[in-house]
Amino acid sequence: MLQDPIGIPIPSCFKAGAAEDHHAAVTKSGQTLFMSVYKTQIAGNCRCITVTWFKHLLLHGLSVSLDGPDQSPEAESTCKVELKPWCFWRKQGSKRFSIGGKSVDVFWDLKAAKFNGETEPSSEYYVAVVCDQEVVLLLGDLKKDAYRKTGCRPSLMDPILVSRKEHVFGKKRFSTRLKFHEKGRFHELWIECKNQGGGDGVAPAMEIRIDGHLMISVKHLQWKFRGNESIHFSKVRIEVYWDIHDWLFSRGLRHALFIFKLAVPVISPAVSSPASPLSSQSSGSIDGCDPKGLHEFCLFLYAWKVE
Repeated sequence: MLQDPIGIPIPSCFKAGAAEDHHAAVTKSGQTLFMSVYKTQIAGNCRCITVTWFKHLLLHGLSVSLDGPDQSPEAESTCKVELKPWCFWRKQGSKRFSIGGKSVDVFWDLKAAKFNGETEPSSEYYVAVVCDQEVVLLLGDLKKDAYRKTGCRPSLMDPILVSRKEHVFGKKRFSTRLKFHEKGRFHELWIECKNQGGGDGVAPAMEIRIDGHLMISVKHLQWKFRGNESIHFSKVRIEVYWDIHDWLFSRGLRHALFIFKLAVPVISPAVSSPASPLSSQSSGSIDGCDPKGLHEFCLFLYAWKVE
């Protein structure tokens, strides 16, 4: 039994169990979903912020959730934004929570957000989470606009991306983008299943590539539909797990689960203040980071095969 950095169990058969059922139901209804979990300091404690982008035929949306003091689902506070074409005013706004006796504000501006056909925007937007006059999480490229709107300073501690869940669709090839750290560039991740029907007497095979480089090649998938390998790319070690049982042996809309688990270098903030209560900590001191300045990141990729 594995354990991811925020306590999500990863069974040896790589099934997500009951937690996966919710995502399966959402995806089968025609909705794509990208969920990112960040660790940061809020109200003096290390907490998780979950940012979810979702999309289906008539609705594009964003959800920002903050865990409460006891980290139970009942203690979560959620801000949900639905980007309906006929509801322009919801594309910019703010919402306030109370977490641990402190006020937490979520600000967003998605009026000019460019999605380029994707579920998650690529530019011209911001989403900011503010507590104690500090921007503890800031997403998007309109950073100056975000600081001007909130009237708050950047946090002395950078948030850490600890896990991400994505649902992608395809027939034989599935792709996404992967960052090794928040300030790094995106890397292209490709998964391709070959001869999946097993025709022509050739056994099904699978390839996993990063930036076009072949990292994993698995043959005879009918016997190796679950497995794992360690790879190294750009000086980062990545543990890769896969479960493609349903691709091979189930009918209808079905998905495989891939897990990419890596140790990510932590980028320390450039500015610190001796007078700050966080001055004795660097961004590498948040729970889940080791003394060498690394933290573990997990990408959970649900690859849905369509006929």
